[in-house]
Amino acid sequence: MIEEFEARFGPILEKRTLGEKKVLYTIMARPEDFQNMVRSLLAGQNVRLFTMVGTDERAVEDAFSITYWFADTSKGELLGVRLYVPEDRPVFPSVAQFHRGALWFEREVQDLLGVEAEGLPDRRRLILPDDWPEGVYPLREDFKYSESPPGEKKYPYARPPEGTSVHAIGPYHIALDEPAHFRLFVRGEEIVGVDYRGFYSHRGIEKLARGRLNYNQVCFIAERICGICGFCHSTAYAQAIEEAAGIEVPERAEYIRTLLLELERLHSHLLWVGVAAHLVGFDTAFMEVWRIRERVMWLAERLTGNRKTYGLVVVGGVRRDLLDYRRELVERELDVMKREFNDVVEFLLSSGGFVKRCEGVGVLSKEKARAWDACGPVARASGVDYDVRRDFPYAAYRDLSFEVPVEKEGDVLARATVRIEEVRQSISLIEQILDAMPGGGILADFGDIPEGAEGISAVEAPRGENVHYILAGDRNTIYRWRVKAATYNNLQTVPDMLVGYTIADAPLIIASIDPCYSCTERVQVVDIESGKSKVVRLGVGICR
Repeated sequence: MIEEFEARFGPILEKRTLGEKKVLYTIMARPEDFQNMVRSLLAGQNVRLFTMVGTDERAVEDAFSITYWFADTSKGELLGVRLYVPEDRPVFPSVAQFHRGALWFEREVQDLLGVEAEGLPDRRRLILPDDWPEGVYPLREDFKYSESPPGEKKYPYARPPEGTSVHAIGPYHIALDEPAHFRLFVRGEEIVGVDYRGFYSHRGIEKLARGRLNYNQVCFIAERICGICGFCHSTAYAQAIEEAAGIEVPERAEYIRTLLLELERLHSHLLWVGVAAHLVGFDTAFMEVWRIRERVMWLAERLTGNRKTYGLVVVGGVRRDLLDYRRELVERELDVMKREFNDVVEFLLSSGGFVKRCEGVGVLSKEKARAWDACGPVARASGVDYDVRRDFPYAAYRDLSFEVPVEKEGDVLARATVRIEEVRQSISLIEQILDAMPGGGILADFGDIPEGAEGISAVEAPRGENVHYILAGDRNTIYRWRVKAATYNNLQTVPDMLVGYTIADAPLIIASIDPCYSCTERVQVVDIESGKSKVVRLGVGICR
């Protein structure tokens, strides 16, 4: 990807190498050339939109910067294309016009930075509260983190198609601990369209880190982005800093990170499998799987002193060594876990009820998964053979062998099957780590990180790729921190999964992506003709 791109557009680009197979290009010609460049990149068979970063660089470049990062999964290459947008006309050509995976990125940069994507198909707000005043952009440097401007207006929900009823799931939603709002447009019981409004719990973490905290203090914030994959986030953040500063992490620290990353994948997938069984009414399997999950949490506490592995990752390695690293103890727990999990899975899949409820429901085609840049089990269940651990190896994954499970059906059952097999692969990876765990130090020494240094890193979290980008500021602080979680991609695929199915299928379909937001067990039904509403029970919600 890099070689072909440079051969075609090299004369109008300024090149900067960030790391091995990571190159950033700045456009030195007309903004109109930007769309041609992006089209040529996305035409590649194995190229996906990795993330997009908007930054207020008016103090340095007298402009805003817009950077799209692309990944070639077959070559392990990352390529960034940067465009500078002047303050007097903060407009750039929209990529979402021809690649739907860019839609939320461009809506977000319009919300938070006030830079407009010309030709953007959906100009509604994405992140800012409904009553946030116009012309106030929180990621601009002249906006203070503590500001809270007065409200002004209501959110413009999409109009339902003629002859449909609106079934509003949320704002307290069935899936997780944070609010979200799905509006299902239905005829009878069939879902014919979906409108989504989320980001009710947006905390402004990226703004909080700007110039206020040192690099290691941000690690504590990063691991609290998600209650399940916090270690994945803190690792991705630390790796971005380490790349920017050229820090070489000790080998033992890399192995410890990898061990804890796989423990995190284990407890996340076991939680989801149990919840999936519960949603189809199979509570015996639910309780058995969660009993097995408790073994993972116990093991994490024995190794780190914390069931959630908080406080372990620091820039340059890990804060402390494993507390109770007795190989026989870990192996014993893994053996029991493996045997019990296989028994429960056989019981679950042979019962018939679970398979019948999940098979053929919530189908996402491979083409749509690629169009939305879906990731993790959601993408792999639709035939997209992509895993950051294999395609962009980090930590100790370069030294380990594992299979990437891929299914082609794209339904809820396929997503369950992928996660079940990933549990087995994670156990195998931990066994390999036990065999190969090196000695030595766990933390690298490093000095000041130069202002203007950049780094980008991705980690394969249980839900998919978490991408962290950093731009170093002065005095060892961060000027720009961009976080893209896996649910950011996968949540956009849900409307395609829901259309054509029924209201009763909606909780299972939404839960099948393992989304990250709050839960409720109610649906509000609004009849457009009469204007009357009622509450419909959907079963018990999932709560983490």
